Amino acid sequence: MIKKQKVRRTVKHPHIKKDDKVRVISGEFKDKEGRVLSVNPEKGTAVVESINMIKKHVKPNKNVGKGGIVEKEGPIALSNIALLGEDGKITHAKYIEQGDKRVRINAKTKEEI
Repeated sequence: MIKKQKVRRTVKHPHIKKDDKVRVISGEFKDKEGRVLSVNPEKGTAVVESINMIKKHVKPNKNVGKGGIVEKEGPIALSNIALLGEDGKITHAKYIEQGDKRVRINAKTKEEI
């Protein structure tokens, strides 16, 4: 029996970074907002605070304690989330060079993020 390999949605330069405020633009959690906890460019996913909550069965150990069923955030595709600007509207991040530094700016308002 031949196993199918999962297709990776590798993203070279993700437009979302950790601690960005984002809005879900499609899927089950559409129009919900949250803060990005982590980004995985190899899989093309991000973990957003209080979105896509999953239940995980955990054995007892030092870190968890008693064990049992733990709720935590699951990954969501980068294509399904959009960056929010200071005004609360969807925007995109751009990089420009100021001197010898690359600065991330809001594409609509040209303000630094």
